[in-house]
Amino acid sequence: MKTTTNMGLLVTTLALSFTTFAQVDGVIHAAKVLIKPEQDALNEQTLVLENGKVSAIHEGYRSLASLGLADVPVYDLKNHYVMPGMIDMHVHVTFERDKKANPHNWLTYEDADYALHSIPYLKRTLDAGFTSVRDLGSNYKVIFPLKRAVEAQTIAGPRIFAAGNAVTATGGHADMHGYRHDVTEAMSYSLGVCDGADDCQRAVRDVIKHGADVIKITATGGVLSNTAAGVSQQLTDDELNAIVNTAHNLGRKVAAHAHGTGGINAALRAGVDSIEHGSYLDGESIKLFKKHNAYLVPTLLAGHTVSKEVLSNPNMPKAVADKVREVAPKMEKAFRSALKNKINIAFGTDSGVSRHGDNALEAELMVKYGMTPKQVLVSATRSAAKLLGQEANLGSLEVGKFADIIALEESPEKDIKALSKVAFVMKNGVVYKHKN
Repeated sequence: MKTTTNMGLLVTTLALSFTTFAQVDGVIHAAKVLIKPEQDALNEQTLVLENGKVSAIHEGYRSLASLGLADVPVYDLKNHYVMPGMIDMHVHVTFERDKKANPHNWLTYEDADYALHSIPYLKRTLDAGFTSVRDLGSNYKVIFPLKRAVEAQTIAGPRIFAAGNAVTATGGHADMHGYRHDVTEAMSYSLGVCDGADDCQRAVRDVIKHGADVIKITATGGVLSNTAAGVSQQLTDDELNAIVNTAHNLGRKVAAHAHGTGGINAALRAGVDSIEHGSYLDGESIKLFKKHNAYLVPTLLAGHTVSKEVLSNPNMPKAVADKVREVAPKMEKAFRSALKNKINIAFGTDSGVSRHGDNALEAELMVKYGMTPKQVLVSATRSAAKLLGQEANLGSLEVGKFADIIALEESPEKDIKALSKVAFVMKNGVVYKHKN
């Protein structure tokens, strides 16, 4: 009997301790709220946020007293559409293309310059409603300190999942081009550059050693690399297999930059988790996407942006301009084919090529090219979270998920342009934007 009593006291003490340390971040009254992105939005709901997560959802607008709470912030979003924070699966937060910028900045900037310039890029992205991003190619000496600073709330920004330096062949898309050999040798980072299966296995291990959450590879040539090498396959089949096997064995997913058909299909056969861009995918590509349950991250905004730039930027190198004119128009057709054939699509912009903070313009292009607004919302939430391997934490507002919540002035299901009208941003239960 005494043992039972002591056990009861222990349970009571533990319960009181849990209550004492629980931190209620706030309560949201939402006119419409998209709990599960693939389902209909619910009307007039109350969300309770605790320890950075959604702890309860109630029908109607519940008062603090009825919830047993006091002195807790109440966010009145009774005139807003509330949804999970969006996820951009392809960004480069450490730079931003600007045709008016000094083209020789890279000769004078230190790593700290890039980091400092990234701070407003991160804030604009977060303010635009993107509470998580996957950075697919930034100098590891810059991106990982930025990631840590965001996690510590030293600076404001989205949650960052970063690749660091891409794994690429010597002379490949992510290597340095267009300058004298001694200049490229002095300025390029060898981290990630590899040749041959064994060396590429080493490179994957090296980028993971330096902090990579995901492996980014350049399976084909790229549009914006200053070389007339085209956009065909650059990493060999043996190299691709070595990269993917090593990454997966070390618990990392693989995102493959790929434009040309041969490179897309070779990367899919090797087992990559996503194809970035996918400009020349074909019928065989569709079969491989489905066989491997891979995702397309279409980055339509990047193609749209450089297509406009090539018309007005006389300083764009000829090798780059020629590829822009050839490749960018193909991206719409590839996207429409992927959509028609029902392959997995996750939202991604390639921001850095476009302006940070304009990420939602990708959604408008996706709708223009055939997606429904609902499909876009799923691609930027649930699908993106699945591709990240973060479905347990992100992508919906179900109880137990991170309190990454945004509010829009209008319903994006009626007009996708509403995604560019973000009035409220919360990440991990912390409010970063509240436009009254």
